[in-house]
This record gives sequence, structure tokens and C-alpha cells, in this order.
Amino acid sequence: MARPPIPIGSWGLIRTNPTPRKGDVQRYVAVTDFRDFDGHIRRMQATGATATQARQNLRTRLQERSSTATRGDLTGMTKFAVAADVWLQRLDTMVEDGRRSPGTVETYRGQLRNHVLPAMGEVRLGELTTPLVDRCLSSLRTRISPATAKSAKSVISGVMSLAVRLGAVAHNPVREVDRIEARSRRQPRSLTDDERVTYLRQLAAHERAWQKDLPDLVFFMLATGVRIGEALATVWSDVDLESGTVRITSTLIRVKGEGLVRKSTKSSAGERTLGMPFSAVQVLHRRFVTGARLDQPVFPDTNGGFRDPANVRRDLRDARGEDFSWVTSHTFRKTAATILDEAALSARLVADQLGHARPSMTQDVYLMRRKVDSQAATALESALGDAVPERQFRGFSEGKEEGQNP
Repeated sequence: MARPPIPIGSWGLIRTNPTPRKGDVQRYVAVTDFRDFDGHIRRMQATGATATQARQNLRTRLQERSSTATRGDLTGMTKFAVAADVWLQRLDTMVEDGRRSPGTVETYRGQLRNHVLPAMGEVRLGELTTPLVDRCLSSLRTRISPATAKSAKSVISGVMSLAVRLGAVAHNPVREVDRIEARSRRQPRSLTDDERVTYLRQLAAHERAWQKDLPDLVFFMLATGVRIGEALATVWSDVDLESGTVRITSTLIRVKGEGLVRKSTKSSAGERTLGMPFSAVQVLHRRFVTGARLDQPVFPDTNGGFRDPANVRRDLRDARGEDFSWVTSHTFRKTAATILDEAALSARLVADQLGHARPSMTQDVYLMRRKVDSQAATALESALGDAVPERQFRGFSEGKEEGQNP
């Protein structure tokens, strides 16, 4: 039986021999066969003052050669941590090109740092198997949460997909991992008619909320359905008071090492022009006549600059009171979506208002179930009213008239 070939990127037995002595100096040479990435066997060697040093020098050369994969990035011998760094560098390039959100990349970087790399950072790509990934994700699901495990799965899959594209491994082991089932999502909750009135009055009566400029901000978010980062990123040049519209083009996020960053919206669907209710136009008109500049935020901080969404969320928590302890900044967005849904707007129109690419996302996550509606019963009655079984109907009527049970 023929001897199996050396795997690509690997080497055979290292042999060490002394070189011809030059005077009193004796050196050693270590030699081995390396199977290169084109499939050819090449002789590689290194020298050293001792046989051990020669072998170590050769191993260093071999590892360096092995780490330069096809196209110069990854091989099966590359550690997962190194591959993850290459993956993040590519994502950072996409952020610079506007193809990825810096917030998303920061989330991935945190997942790697806190959960994935401690578990498998030292594992080589060629050693990464489906059972190994499955054990890692199962541990995260048990120790932390299903949501964390799902996010970690996305990160590992992204790294391994890159490894497949660069020829370091033949397939992505994450593809065969079991689906991670999270707890059923809670029913979206929005403010009812009465709750909206009560909440806005309570906010208007809260002195600290006025100091933090929360009443106008909350009303604007309810009137448009925009995200808090989008509302705080809006500048006066985005607002057209004459036509009653506002252009949503940017959002605010905090990036580690950079601070508060105003960037393009989460997706192309997020860039949109929204018509505003007359009441919202009045609120913005009152704010603008105070002498705002076109490049100034509509809802600025005390110095006229952009406000950090995290700080505003904290201010909202401080002002909401016990009765509205469940309300978050996203509740206003869900409330706007539910108002539009109850007004019988199509899911596509509601999704366009919120900046969603898929109406299914809007329906599943943002719309509170409607109250009992007679429209369904009316439609069914129109279709089935003439088909009532005659005998059962007559018996039911007669029984009622005589005071008997049907």
C-alpha cells in the first residue's frame, strides 16, 4: 500500500546533521520535506549552533510558511484567534465603505473577546469540528443565555465561512450545529390611547424631564416611529417645515476608541423621508424659531452638540415612574407602529415608516395584537350568512322563543 501523502501545509520528519566544521566552529543543519500549497514537496532547512537550535529554527520557518495560506491569509494550521482577527479586519474595511454598521462590528468583537476566544481561540482551523462548536455553544446557552449562544454562533460561522473561502478548510462546521431555540418572544407591548395621554402628561409635569428636553423628543419619536439614535442624529437641514417632512439618514452610536459617531442608518431601507403629523410640525417649528442652525441637532445637548443615546435612555428611565416601569425608548417606536396598524395601513407601509426592509420583521417584533375587531366577523358573515343550516337555525329560534335550551 502506498504511503499517504503529507497533508498540504505540513512537513515530514526533521533530520539533523552537523555541517562541515570551520575551524573550532561546529554548526548543525535541520532538514525536512514540506508539502506546499501547490501540492509540490519542497526541501526546507535551517541551521543553528546546536542540533536543538537548528530544529527550532526550522520549525519557526515551517510555521511561518504554513501560516501563509492560499492568497496569503489562512490555512488549516492557523489558530482560530488569528482567523478571527483577519475576519474583524475585513469587517472594519466594510465599515469604512459603509457596508457594515460599526455598532454591529463592536458587538461581534465583544462576543469574540468575552465568549468565543476563551473557549476556542487556541484551536487550529483544521481541528475545529461540529462537536467542538456544539459543545461551546451549548455551554454558553446553559451558563449565560440562548441569545448569547445564538450571537456567538453567528460570529463563529462568519470566521469559518471566511476560512472556507480562503481554502483553509473544506467546509464550515457550524452549518451542522443544532438550531438554538430561545424562549418564545414576549408579545410586543405598546402604549394604549389612555396610556399615551397619561405618560405624556406625566413627562410634561416632571421638572427633570423638561431640563433634559425629553417631552419634545418623546413626542417626535411617537409621531414618526424613528429609533432613538435616528431622532438624536437628526439635524435641522433634514427637516422641511414647509412640506412637513423629515429625512432620516443617520443614527448615533458609541464606538470604543472613537466615542460618539454619527453614521448612516442601519440599512438602505433605513434611509427614508417621513411625513409628519401637523402637531409634530408645530413642535419642531417652535423649537426652530429659537435660532437653531441648519447643522445643529434638532435635540441637542446643553452645548449644542449631539446627545449620547445611552444617556438619554437613562434619563427616560429616571422619569418614567413606577406605573410605566416597562416603557423603554423602543416602546415609542412600537406604539407608532401599532397606531399605523390599527389605522389599517398595510404591513409594507408600516415597514417603510419604520425603515424595515422586510414587513415580516415589522409584524413579528413591533406590532401589538389588535383588539377584538368586528371586520373579520363581518367578512365571514357576508360569505356564510346565506348558508346557515335551516333545520338547526329553526330549532334554535323556536327553543329560544319557548324559553327552552337550544
